[in-house]
Amino acid sequence: MATRPESVVDRSIIACLFNLTLSWSAIVGTDIHGGIEFRHPGVDTDYYDGEPWVTAMDLWPLYDETDYAAFACLFGVRNYAGFQPLAAGRGLPDDLSSGMRSQLGPLVATGDLDGASWVSWAELASIDHATVPDLRTGRLTWHTKPLPSVRHRQFVDDPWPAEVLSAVGVPPAGVRSATERVEWTTGEMVCTYEPLTVGAVLGPDTHWPHVFAVMRALAGRFGMKAFAWSWHSTDVAEHDSYSAGTPVVPLTS
Repeated sequence: MATRPESVVDRSIIACLFNLTLSWSAIVGTDIHGGIEFRHPGVDTDYYDGEPWVTAMDLWPLYDETDYAAFACLFGVRNYAGFQPLAAGRGLPDDLSSGMRSQLGPLVATGDLDGASWVSWAELASIDHATVPDLRTGRLTWHTKPLPSVRHRQFVDDPWPAEVLSAVGVPPAGVRSATERVEWTTGEMVCTYEPLTVGAVLGPDTHWPHVFAVMRALAGRFGMKAFAWSWHSTDVAEHDSYSAGTPVVPLTS
């Protein structure tokens, strides 16, 4: 367990397990789970004798995505893009709420969760959305129009790799220097390019604003409060191009 400074009254928790072992048919993928917790306003008063941190709600259904760029940006997990993570490897706080402790503690103790960390809402609220990673400039996604189809996703530098160009064709002029999400079609192929910034991977096209809205509301009600996450790996039919190859996700009508 990690010791947290007494001055911190807001935090988020994450416990994580990630496995990069490849099999012939699948990769072990990393998913995110957990819940929001807050510091009780009665702490250090004569009338309250309960635990200081209280579990508020689960992460789901606010967040239901698997995005390694976001995981990397926040916690350094699957950090193929080279983000400087906001809160990597801090461990679980000693005063973790009983709800979060019952969910995460045994899994961390047995090694079913590989690591843990926490981050404050104050940190999340002050993050610079213009920050870019060190290793990659953008992310390409492509799939064919007819369904069922397969969605491919890959981090890219400039210039884009030859194998990517052979898949998506020559992009429209200016795409490589775009500052916002760009979509185009090449024959039957639908392609999207996103510049890799903190604002892009945590922004309005993701589920994170829903999570942050709840945390913001708790902060408004109680002062700065907290959030808790856990991570686990499951076998999914996805080839991970963030390290090597191209991830593919089945798309159906």
